[in-house]
Amino acid sequence: MHPIAFEIGSFSIRWYGVMAAAGFLAAAWLMDRNRKFAGLTKDQCSTIMILGLIFGILGARIFYVVQFFRYYRHDLWQIIRVDRGGLVFYGGFILALLAIFLYALRQNLDPVRILDVLAPSLALAHGFGRIGCFLNGCCFGRVTNAFWGVTPPPGSELAMQTGGLPVHPVQLLEAGENFLLCLLYCWMLRRRVGRGIVLGTFFTVYGALRFLNEMLRGDNVLYFHLTPAQWIGLLLMPAGIGLLVWFSTRRDERG
Repeated sequence: MHPIAFEIGSFSIRWYGVMAAAGFLAAAWLMDRNRKFAGLTKDQCSTIMILGLIFGILGARIFYVVQFFRYYRHDLWQIIRVDRGGLVFYGGFILALLAIFLYALRQNLDPVRILDVLAPSLALAHGFGRIGCFLNGCCFGRVTNAFWGVTPPPGSELAMQTGGLPVHPVQLLEAGENFLLCLLYCWMLRRRVGRGIVLGTFFTVYGALRFLNEMLRGDNVLYFHLTPAQWIGLLLMPAGIGLLVWFSTRRDERG
């Protein structure tokens, strides 16, 4: 909950940007390690990561600004200040997924297997991003009396929003979940599970965990009693189960 990493004169480097950059580099390294499972060259792997970065940030920012436009209507310049946080994972996930899928089709690559291989990298990057959210004080949890509650620093923006009371460190919870999921997906790839199984698992497990994690969030607006992320989670879970059922029956597409 200390957003500034260091300062160079009047220029501030924020922890959110540092963690986002670290997450991208870690994800790119892991994608390169796993690319053989999708038959990708180094150049193709690099292109996919660049597409994921560009369209991921673009989609995540668009989704956030649309959801919280009331904070930007009087200062439109702040819309491009991504370094201060304000990214919605699902927005970036959807747009990056679409861009990578279209790229795979244009290059005559297998988009499903590429997304299988991308899943652990995506979970790893998201884990780093959630640590950045914690340090930035965004995506915070509900006020709590539990012993694990974290008290925001006096005078911080988060303290002003929560009255200085302890909150659930939901960002760290989700970071830990994503790191564990990254290990699970890597293990599945090395076990050479069938085509589409990692992707289906990703949709199902992440959709369920995100739905539950949102119950601890303290910053989201509800739409028909659920947050936007919960509604998307409700779509992801059956989609993931459907992928698992579909691809598990195609025994000829293993490895």
